[in-house]
Amino acid sequence: MDRGAKPGHNGGRIARPAPLRVGGMAGSAGERGYHQHFDDAITPADMHAFYSSIPVRAEGCAQCAPLPDLTVFSAAGADALSFLHGQFTQDVTGLPSDAARLAGYCTAKGRLLATMVMWRGTDAADDAPQFYGMVRQDLSQPLLKRLSMFVLRAKVKLAPAPLQVAGVQATPEQAAALEAVAGALPRATWQRADLPSGTWIVAPSADDRLRWWWIASDAQLEQSAALVPALGLAPAASWQAAELAAGIPWIAAATQDVFIPQTVNLDLIQGVSFTKGCYPGQEVVARSHYRGTVKRRMAFGTVADATLQGPALTGVDVFDAAQPGEAIGRVVQAASDQGVVSVLFETTLAALPDGDLRLASVDGPRIATAPLPYSINP
Repeated sequence: MDRGAKPGHNGGRIARPAPLRVGGMAGSAGERGYHQHFDDAITPADMHAFYSSIPVRAEGCAQCAPLPDLTVFSAAGADALSFLHGQFTQDVTGLPSDAARLAGYCTAKGRLLATMVMWRGTDAADDAPQFYGMVRQDLSQPLLKRLSMFVLRAKVKLAPAPLQVAGVQATPEQAAALEAVAGALPRATWQRADLPSGTWIVAPSADDRLRWWWIASDAQLEQSAALVPALGLAPAASWQAAELAAGIPWIAAATQDVFIPQTVNLDLIQGVSFTKGCYPGQEVVARSHYRGTVKRRMAFGTVADATLQGPALTGVDVFDAAQPGEAIGRVVQAASDQGVVSVLFETTLAALPDGDLRLASVDGPRIATAPLPYSINP
């Protein structure tokens, strides 16, 4: 499917930030070392006081990364679930109570305005949230504003949730030490558990590490001091790089109204229901699925260039040096961690086996492709 043009873009391509090469990461994995890399990646102003109490430890314990780029919203009211069921690509009303799922929110033309991790509320009170969604912070307010336009007479209240988001990564041995103080944590991908310390959702992983999104209120964090000895503080980029390797797409402001769910693999990672009924863009998404017309997919790769800043690459075009001309793809998301840039990018399936893929131009930095933990081939 054609990626299409977005108003204000030249030739259907997102305008690239200039310059791409901005210093600040060079040498972070070498002469400056892990601790300096961490100091550059996150500052105390970005963190809740609880995270500031966690020592910076690169080895020996689970790594906890505050994720200020993610935020949570809630939906409360008798019609909350049914209303959102008619808005998102996921089967909201059929979601198990002990699980989370990915979901997308589309325009009428099937283009994604946001992706999110969603789960059901567990409080039985009438005015308690029935639904939670975790989205990119830069999309949260516009998303709630747009959803509110369609509430009409439905009994649902949408609002930002006062919750903090962090990512926790651990080997099986480190996870056992964490569980000794946190309690039994969920282990199966997308499984969710509500513990005294907060909500823990198992995130997909590209290796044998266990990964959780940890969502907690200020009060829960203040009561979680016992977890500190089992944690090491890590920069958000380390979590984001692992998330990209796992193939989890987060639509950002720079990539809104560009991709259909299939071109960022949302249908391959339980993010789309083809049996739930109508939602905005459902006809376009279903047609692409049942006709088998998806010719573009999201792939993963790395760029060995310590001068590149991952966030600045979102929306940047991807080219094939072997076929100079128009761009063949676009960066969905990127993260810079210890001198390596991890990249999720959308492109044609035909370009992936033998293409000489480059960032920003035909002679730009080379993308070394690597397999995702799930197949993107038809």
